[in-house]
Amino acid sequence: MSQIDLNGLTSGYSEYMSTTVSNAAAEKLKSVASADYSGKSDDELMKVCKEFESYFLEQVFKEMNKTIPKSEYQSESTSNLVDYFKDNTIQKLASDSTEQNSLGLAQMLYEQMKRNYDM
Repeated sequence: MSQIDLNGLTSGYSEYMSTTVSNAAAEKLKSVASADYSGKSDDELMKVCKEFESYFLEQVFKEMNKTIPKSEYQSESTSNLVDYFKDNTIQKLASDSTEQNSLGLAQMLYEQMKRNYDM
């Protein structure tokens, strides 16, 4: 019976999921940016502004996370899995922070869009 290389399997899976999640967020943001919101309701506009703030915070948190040194005691496969779960945690933290109006960026963006586009 042959042994399965779990290190390679978990490493490949976590890299795939991390890339897929990042690409999905970027594609969603592109579709939001290119849409016409002139006929949309205030709630829909605010939702889009909150999504932008959440994405912005997520990118800030990820850059902050890069400044933390990696542990030398983790194997590569363990490190990849930790990175995957860390990315999910960062996304959730960014989303929760936006819902609690932590920065107020969504509100400012909403007011600016309403004023500039006569919505």
